[in-house]
Amino acid sequence: MSETTHDSAVAMSAPPSADEGLTPLQRAQKYDLAQSGARPSLAEYIRQLWARRHFISAFASAKLTAQFSQAKLGQVWQVATPLLNALVYYLIFGLLIGTRKGVPDYVPFLVTGVFIFTFTQSSVMAGTRAISGNLGLVRALHFPRACLPISFCLMQLQQLLFSMGVLVVILLAFGQVPTWSWLLVLPALLLQFVFNTGLAMVMARLGSKTPDLAQLMPFIMRTWMYASGVMFSISVILKGKHVPHWVEVLLYSNPAAVYIDLIRFALIDSFKASQLPPHVWAFALGWAVLAGVAGFVYFWKAEERYGRG
Repeated sequence: MSETTHDSAVAMSAPPSADEGLTPLQRAQKYDLAQSGARPSLAEYIRQLWARRHFISAFASAKLTAQFSQAKLGQVWQVATPLLNALVYYLIFGLLIGTRKGVPDYVPFLVTGVFIFTFTQSSVMAGTRAISGNLGLVRALHFPRACLPISFCLMQLQQLLFSMGVLVVILLAFGQVPTWSWLLVLPALLLQFVFNTGLAMVMARLGSKTPDLAQLMPFIMRTWMYASGVMFSISVILKGKHVPHWVEVLLYSNPAAVYIDLIRFALIDSFKASQLPPHVWAFALGWAVLAGVAGFVYFWKAEERYGRG
């Protein structure tokens, strides 16, 4: 009998395998196998993020240091960039267009608006590229992908803190005296950070599948800035104008305008409570909770798809 005939006879006489007829899912359940890269439960995902909190902080600090490492002035540009923007806006809007009329302490008013809006703008822009711009890291290592947009928002917060030091100098130079109200900056910035992070997570998921979104975002952010009262007072602009009520509500409840108004109220003496929209702290908290929770869940839903295809 030939060797081939012998092997065929042995194979025919062998007992059927215990796994024969099982689907891949049933076979995985039998041997307690888990899908590679499967999305964990929401509670487990949060636990994994907390376990990597030191990585998130270190990654943010390293990115911030490397961002201006090739520039001769280094991290000076962290402060110089928003200051130069504020100077341009002052020349165009404050002097030429005249938006400074009716706004006491216009320079502190303008610089505060520029710095605070830049915090949101930079967080959203960085979040848009958080996954698509770090595919090598995403594909090489296993970690909760939310670490990336959170790290980028933390980096922008650190950058804002550098800018806040310069903002304090400007406030003092223009006659603002530190008061207890300055402490309100802390909860306002915390709420804005949560809002920024949630929005950055939404943009990170969208940007992971549509990289061209990063090219569109500067135009969207610029339009948002013009509607947020960065260079002008919304209440002064609307005074005496017959605009629809819904437009007024939309402008006042705009999250960027809400956080800018809170910081201005905290730091600038001439910015009174009467200039704040009604229920401003409720709006600030509501936007933070809505964006933070919805953005986190929305990002987590696509966890297993990041870096594939």
